[in-house]
Amino acid sequence: MDEITGFAPVWRSDARILVLGTMPSVASLEQGFYYGHPRNAFWPIMASILGAEEPESISEKADMLKNAGIALWDVARSCVRRGSLDSDIKHVRPNEILELLALCPNIKRVLFNGQKARELYVRHIGLPGGVEYMTLPSTSPAYTLNYNKKLEAWRKAITLEEYNERR
Repeated sequence: MDEITGFAPVWRSDARILVLGTMPSVASLEQGFYYGHPRNAFWPIMASILGAEEPESISEKADMLKNAGIALWDVARSCVRRGSLDSDIKHVRPNEILELLALCPNIKRVLFNGQKARELYVRHIGLPGGVEYMTLPSTSPAYTLNYNKKLEAWRKAITLEEYNERR
């Protein structure tokens, strides 16, 4: 098995939320951007929450998140993995997430896209203070929770931020 490397972060300095996954799937790596598997629910969920049409191009996807104050990255910069399953991730080299948080001082919430993202974060980075951490249902098709339940959990996590901003 060869080492695989993920993508650069999607961010703007005014981001308020950071979404962290584990490592891009084989389909995402082939397409060159996050959540590229056609059955991954990430982009439909984000579009629904943000009241936007589902983006198609990489630039549309990145712009939709950045304009909503959402940064996106993965915990792993590189790893060894056969296939796309998070359970097969080995030999992780983490991204410099604390450096990104320093560049985005308005980030107050880190959302983990699935339990494995949280596990990798805790193992390699810890849980530094100053931000709230929430573990959400994975948007991966391998996680078989009903789409509407995934959408509801993600909506609560994203809109809670909006509520807190208005208070």
